[in-house]
Amino acid sequence: MQISFSTIPSAAVLALPVEKDGLDRLTTTALDADALGVVKGAARASRFDGETGVLVEAFVPHAGGVRRVLLLGTGAGSESDYERAGGALTGRLLTSGVEAVAADFGSAGATAKAVARFAGGAAQRAWRLDIYRTKLPEKSKPTLKSLTLLNTPEGSEAAWAPQKALTEGLELTRTLVAEPPNVIYPESFVARVLAETEGLGLEVTVLGEAEMAELGMGALLGVSQGSARDARLLALKWNGAGEGDPSLALVGKGVTFDTGGISLKPGAGMEDMKWDMGGAGAVVGTMKALASRKAKANVIGVCGLVENMPDGNAIRPGDVLTSMSGQTIEVLNTDAEGRLVLCDAITWVQRTHHPKTIVDLATLTGAMIISLGNEHGGCFSNDDSLADQLLAAGKASGDLLWRFPLSDAYNKLIDSPIADMKNVGPRGAGSITAAQFLQRYIDTGVRWAHLDIAGMVWAEKPGATWDKGATGYGVRLLDRFVADNFEG
Repeated sequence: MQISFSTIPSAAVLALPVEKDGLDRLTTTALDADALGVVKGAARASRFDGETGVLVEAFVPHAGGVRRVLLLGTGAGSESDYERAGGALTGRLLTSGVEAVAADFGSAGATAKAVARFAGGAAQRAWRLDIYRTKLPEKSKPTLKSLTLLNTPEGSEAAWAPQKALTEGLELTRTLVAEPPNVIYPESFVARVLAETEGLGLEVTVLGEAEMAELGMGALLGVSQGSARDARLLALKWNGAGEGDPSLALVGKGVTFDTGGISLKPGAGMEDMKWDMGGAGAVVGTMKALASRKAKANVIGVCGLVENMPDGNAIRPGDVLTSMSGQTIEVLNTDAEGRLVLCDAITWVQRTHHPKTIVDLATLTGAMIISLGNEHGGCFSNDDSLADQLLAAGKASGDLLWRFPLSDAYNKLIDSPIADMKNVGPRGAGSITAAQFLQRYIDTGVRWAHLDIAGMVWAEKPGATWDKGATGYGVRLLDRFVADNFEG
């Protein structure tokens, strides 16, 4: 969606943001007094009082014709309220036949950042992947192309620039998650990301299977060995604060399709496993956003990319793998593969780039969905301050997190009688034992957090800033986390 700024009322559909109980204060130069009175009357008749995201629609005489006007509730007027309102506006108009809408902030009382969040919510809600739908009815096709922001406070255009970068990062993540697994697999994931981030100044490293084998990445390659598609390790490094090792590493699980391997998943619903690379998707979307907005931080994003397939060469329950760290893993369930991918990616980034803080993201366990549903991602950390920073970024961005415990008692549950560890513990506390597994690969003195986002990367119904399908969860969270804690 094209976003532009103006002080001149346009002939497009008009949207008027209204904070809670602010109807009487509403003014606009885009309508005459009689037309504005009609709109306010329609709002009162609808019992509208400015609740966030609620819309009231009216048609009024204008310039010899009729103009469509929408009153748009912005609640208490916080940045997140305006973001949700922007998403609601696009949700109403996206397939309505309307091509352009103008939002007049002349009496809204919004800050520049709130206006930018409004535009971001509107643009993000417009994303869809329709390229494979050849018989989409005409009335179901998106028509909305542009949003003009009128009478905005000083600094709004400058505030929009980082939101635009964030939106473009989100779009990359959503596209990767939504694409079918015959289109996005390890090699094509890398190719797509490199094409989408070309010219942004990211330093790129790509490792193939031979290079990973030489480094001893037996855990990651063990997952991949049942697939005809070769694995890849992708690293994107952004040095926005000058040369040197990155302060922060973001590590993403990139299982581009997960059958479960020999521990085969049930057939019903297996098609959803194309988004088992949602952690890697969030990492590359974040790196695009950081590079696009020239974030003043040194950050590296690492993605372990594999397919988990059940051919005659696949790993079996009972096999023992040797990870890059030298630790050995007894595989009890080949469907607990994400932690095998992540542990080698985590070891690689520590040995190669020495970050002081690591945050990994993964659609790791079904147990997380049982625990938190689709409302929060799970957060596990060896450092209270890091956990607090991530939870705060989640609240500020809208990508919510909830913290879970770690302890020696849980850690003992993955001890193996024949190897250093098992890749699964007992049925109880499945998300926690998965996190304990990953913690065994974190070097002493490194702050680490694991985000289990299994319930968050895909939605069965539209949300405030996304349609049904890929949500882009994690990009807004990580972008805010970096802005608040790693930039001066």
